[in-house]
Amino acid sequence: MTRQQLVKQIRTKKSYLCVGLDTDITKIPKHLLKETDPIFSFNKSIIDATNDLCVGYKINTAFYEALGVKGWEAMEKTVRYIGTDHFKIADAKRGDIGNTSDQYAKAFFETLPFDAVTVAPYMGEDSIKPFLQYPEKWGIVLGLTSNAGAKDFELQKSGNDFLYKQILHSVSQWGTTDNLMFVIGATQANEFSEIRKITPNHFYLVPGVGAQGGSLKEISEKAMIEDCGILVNVSRSIIYASDKENFSEEARKVAKQYQSEMEEYIR
Repeated sequence: MTRQQLVKQIRTKKSYLCVGLDTDITKIPKHLLKETDPIFSFNKSIIDATNDLCVGYKINTAFYEALGVKGWEAMEKTVRYIGTDHFKIADAKRGDIGNTSDQYAKAFFETLPFDAVTVAPYMGEDSIKPFLQYPEKWGIVLGLTSNAGAKDFELQKSGNDFLYKQILHSVSQWGTTDNLMFVIGATQANEFSEIRKITPNHFYLVPGVGAQGGSLKEISEKAMIEDCGILVNVSRSIIYASDKENFSEEARKVAKQYQSEMEEYIR
């Protein structure tokens, strides 16, 4: 998906919501466990209930890999079911030496039809470049994350500046605003103004709104640019809105609340 196509979806739907399909088999409604593929059945219902309210879906691959072959099959069925009208993110946090990253990129962009993969920058440029070689595909690099451990490295000074700022400066030169995004956690709202100065035109994938306590209003005020420039990911508060048989209806209600609030902020 190109940047222009993504922005068109945002404008059309008046939404920059990304629904996180971090599907934990221990948390889905119990009646689904009778299904042949309970994970896919759950995901399909969530997608059907929310697809007009969001512009993307983020699949956290760990929840699928943990189930072995069956989990991987459920992930593949899910990403193919989403189709081409939504931005499909593999939240896999890959990043390794060049020839290994080549294979990761092939797995998610050729074997599977994802539009983007989250990537860890620790090993440097050659570990990220393979994800930036595919037309209309994206690498989403970890910039400043929403977890408590961000303070251990990202928010430590390296020379005269925080490490995460050095990462943003360097990585932004390796790709373009058409194939490179950054993960910026919503719980780091105080840093967004500085981050926008470093990467004024890049899209951000923003986790941490909802169950983690990040403010949609504050993020939107500080990070939004002319063509929006942010994808706000919400996972648990939407997909686990209910553990009853009407779970998809309840998920839609929560997604609609987010979309309605986003409509107020879109410029």
